[in-house]
Amino acid sequence: MSLKLSVPSIGCASCIDTITKAIQSIDALAIISGDPVTKSVDIESQLSEIKIRELIAIAGHRVT
Repeated sequence: MSLKLSVPSIGCASCIDTITKAIQSIDALAIISGDPVTKSVDIESQLSEIKIRELIAIAGHRVT
């Protein structure tokens, strides 16, 4: 599944690293890239969108 999500709480590259680690803790093959300027992440994963949103929330970020 390919997703582009808006994550307004992203402030820097470390935030993207935190989100990446959270998702890859469940799906090691997931590919995540993000942009702190647009506050968005692109995700390629086998996980459902609901699970990805949950993992991002657990990592301390809010998805809109």
